[in-house]
Amino acid sequence: MDKQQHVQAIVVGAGAGGGVAAKVLATAGMQTVLFERGGWPVYDAHINDELISQRMQVLDSAFGPDWKKHPRVYVGPDGSRTTIHAGDGSYNHVAACVGSGTVSYGAMAWRFMQEDFRLKSIYGEVEGSTLDDWPISYDDLEPYYEQAEWEVGVAGNDSLNPFAPPRRRPHPMPAFEYNRDGRYLADVCQRMGLHPFPIPMLRNSVPYNGRAACIRNRTCCGYACPVDAKNGTQNTVIPVAMATGRCEVRTGCVVAELLTDDAGRVAGVRYFDPEGRAQTQTADVVVVAGSATETARLLLNSRSRLHPNGLGNNHDCVGRNLQGHAYTGASGLFDWDILDLTGPGATMAICDYNHHNPGIVGGGLLANEFYMLPYAFSQSRPWGEARWGKAHKDYQRQNYYRLGRLLGPIQEMPMWDARVTVDPAVKDHWGIPVVALSGSRHPRDFEHCRFLSARAEEILRQAGAVRTWRHTGDTPPASFYGPSGGQHQAGTCRMGNRPETSVTDAWCRVHEVENLFIADGSVLVTNGGFNPVLTIMALAYRTAEYIAKHFR
Repeated sequence: MDKQQHVQAIVVGAGAGGGVAAKVLATAGMQTVLFERGGWPVYDAHINDELISQRMQVLDSAFGPDWKKHPRVYVGPDGSRTTIHAGDGSYNHVAACVGSGTVSYGAMAWRFMQEDFRLKSIYGEVEGSTLDDWPISYDDLEPYYEQAEWEVGVAGNDSLNPFAPPRRRPHPMPAFEYNRDGRYLADVCQRMGLHPFPIPMLRNSVPYNGRAACIRNRTCCGYACPVDAKNGTQNTVIPVAMATGRCEVRTGCVVAELLTDDAGRVAGVRYFDPEGRAQTQTADVVVVAGSATETARLLLNSRSRLHPNGLGNNHDCVGRNLQGHAYTGASGLFDWDILDLTGPGATMAICDYNHHNPGIVGGGLLANEFYMLPYAFSQSRPWGEARWGKAHKDYQRQNYYRLGRLLGPIQEMPMWDARVTVDPAVKDHWGIPVVALSGSRHPRDFEHCRFLSARAEEILRQAGAVRTWRHTGDTPPASFYGPSGGQHQAGTCRMGNRPETSVTDAWCRVHEVENLFIADGSVLVTNGGFNPVLTIMALAYRTAEYIAKHFR
């Protein structure tokens, strides 16, 4: 086994959190190695093939992971174990490349609301849930939201959103204009007394930071950007880190284990290089940013004399409280063409139902949606419509431009038994035990979905849809796979003040290991009624700043 030259910091995972952390550490003067299991994304290698897009993954994943090398296991309610792959829906939107999900995401750039950090205080105990407050407040995170918006790049305008949390500085770029369905639905919402506003986006509405403005491409969410106007860590903070000369990006490297010394501190990592050779890399501090599923897996696979159950897991908290987002809302068919296919697709949102709804804990936003290509559109029709033959083709031809949608993520309730473990028998290509997903969603989640979908359907009917149907989040495959192991995964290494109920402290440092930090969605106590990527970035800025101050 080869051993590399010692460095000050290791970051595992080059996604939203890992890319930010590497930039902060390298610019602070720390020699850093950034590990990524995938390669650098190349738009021209895949272009806009819907069947391998990160949103569909019918035949493959344009930006990884390799299905055959990275299986997972689903544990059913009866204890049965089924090996699953990306095409089964368990990897929806997950990527394995430099930038990870920020290469192909929809790029909505939401700040969580002030209430999102205090759900238990506001709503009280929820039976069957581990709902809790965060150990930090919105005010603690606000400066880092601002830093993410300006360094990575966000287009937006909060002036029309009365529910937006306070900010010290506006967005650095003007908001995107509404497309046809966004403009029409915004007018309808205003007539209903609601408060539509443009969606904040991690993409350039004007040239910014040396890269072009968005060209309004209709193939956006699930795809890389052909003009590099979508802002991910691969084209913003990671190049800045590399330019310092203190950040080495090692691609095609799979980290198998975190190594510890005799005192129980992290000493480095054991990994497999692109040729499959086992290697070690030592460091003073390690930041894990592999995603809520892969980070929990890495900690659980890192066992030693002082950590027999895995790193940070002496209280059996690692892997617990897995959350995603049950997307809910409604679709409506119009008797006129409501779509103009002006990208990025989603442009308008409302937050009127995100909190303070009677009988609902939290809530969620509603937005017009990213465009579907023909295969995805064929899966979107209401129950009872033909799925093949002439009737199917007629539906496709007549309604492609006439389908309006309002959808959003409901704030799921964290649950102790919704979790990630490692499978005792199934291993990946490198012989590493794989992720096993188990548990289910809380019954309240489906109540929340029914509430929000009813509001969405009401808006579409007021807009003149001649036929509507709801998406309530409780139909297969969502309920079959239980908690989400795909997009927006969170919670498995939640932050908190008590080691008995959390994995990290308020600085995202693992309670039991003083030089091990986490910088991804794992640390989120609750997942908000929003896409969480800007919150992950903000937390990574805050955590890495703390590391640079104390470990440099």
